[in-house]
Amino acid sequence: MPSDIAAAIDLGSNSFHMIVARINNGQIQMLDRLREMVQLATGLDGRNRLSEESQQRALACLARFGQRLRHIPPTQLRIVGTNTLRLARNSAEFLARAETVLGHTVEIISGPEEARLIYLGVMHSVAAISGRRLVVDIGGGSTELIIGEQFEPLHLTSLKMGCVSISRACFDDGRITEARLHKAELIVQLRLEPVSEEYRDLGWQVVTGASGTIKAIQEVVTREGWSREGITLEALRRLRGALLETGQCAALASRWQLEPARATVFAGGFAVLHGLCETLGIVRLEVSDGALREGVIYDLQGRIHHEDVRDRTIAAITQRYGLDDAQAQRVLATVRELLIQVCAAWNLETAESAHLLDWAARLHEIGLLLSHQDYHKHGAYILEHAILPGFSRSDQRLLAALVRRHRRSFPADAFTHLPKEWVQPIQRLAVLLRLAVMLHRSRSRQPLPVLGLNVSGQRLELRFPNGWLTAHPLTRADLENEAGSLRKAGFRLEFG
Repeated sequence: MPSDIAAAIDLGSNSFHMIVARINNGQIQMLDRLREMVQLATGLDGRNRLSEESQQRALACLARFGQRLRHIPPTQLRIVGTNTLRLARNSAEFLARAETVLGHTVEIISGPEEARLIYLGVMHSVAAISGRRLVVDIGGGSTELIIGEQFEPLHLTSLKMGCVSISRACFDDGRITEARLHKAELIVQLRLEPVSEEYRDLGWQVVTGASGTIKAIQEVVTREGWSREGITLEALRRLRGALLETGQCAALASRWQLEPARATVFAGGFAVLHGLCETLGIVRLEVSDGALREGVIYDLQGRIHHEDVRDRTIAAITQRYGLDDAQAQRVLATVRELLIQVCAAWNLETAESAHLLDWAARLHEIGLLLSHQDYHKHGAYILEHAILPGFSRSDQRLLAALVRRHRRSFPADAFTHLPKEWVQPIQRLAVLLRLAVMLHRSRSRQPLPVLGLNVSGQRLELRFPNGWLTAHPLTRADLENEAGSLRKAGFRLEFG
């Protein structure tokens, strides 16, 4: 398979989607689409644990998807998990099994990151307008609302309500009644209450809906002749009456030729959309073919062509919070030099290792925004829990781990909370970051001399030009202290 092929998989709460595309001169041509209604969210029990049955259903789907991925390079494939995998307490167990089946890493993305990618996918699928656009995406477990202009999202929210979760809460036995519809719409209004006024104040010129729930509703209202194009509020009101007339979720499949799995969650999805439109005053929305998986492909295209949104995020943080960029650049230059010298011996030759080290070097002092006391701990907390566009949860955990250990204590078990395959690489990257930060402790504008770093297993030998350490006794003292810190983690640092 040619190297211009890329793929994206969206592990949604209701459906799993996969798209395969060709990237040609910056343009994306869709080659293949696969979709299965796995309904992963229905497998969550009262303790938010995925049942074995739901996991097996999902793994069987991924095994089929995996056949299509065998010849796609890992750098040109991205697999993302959404709301149900964010909620599931045993998601790590499921992800390990999924990655074994697929042979690729799965990322769990935050609600705001999901919203950003949805917006990106929608904007590449609709005609440009002047002014603001409101994008609505109703998934199985969450609903994303994004207001943006052109390709720039301005305000985004992820709400914990979706076609599966509302259907389970209000239509679990398949009956549709006035009382149940009213209860579902009230839940939607309550979820919207904290954000509805803010969204109304921002305003928009056009509303665009995305994903399976909204597409299914459009097909129904168009077939019935209640709307010629898109979905209107009047059409939704007529659909509400038709749902009450039908009375049973199962009967919707035959009435409107819905897939049986879609019919079971149709009433819940309808309640979300109808409640949204009534609450926000939406009288009409168009429907987009693009959504999360298309957004993942376009975002992946940026990474392949070195236009990674994560780099823009780091630059924006540095500028917005007035971090000492000159010091960060000094540390960055040194840590890059050290990485080049040891990447082969330490098996750190992946692009992701270099990216993580770069980002950590640029943000290692972000904790100073709160306090100098234990600022490495504050920085780690910020980076793990902040909204960082482009970053998955695993990206943020790895970045936070590096910043947490760039100074002070360095115990042998510092990284055992990370995925097994990352423990050793992150430990070694942290050693390089610690050395770079320590060598620039004086914050001097004078450049460091040419350094030589050799490694063999856990042994490091750092060499300076003759006489340089004698002329810099504070650096020698810092190196002696650092050798003691590294010794606790099983490293042996020699210098001279």
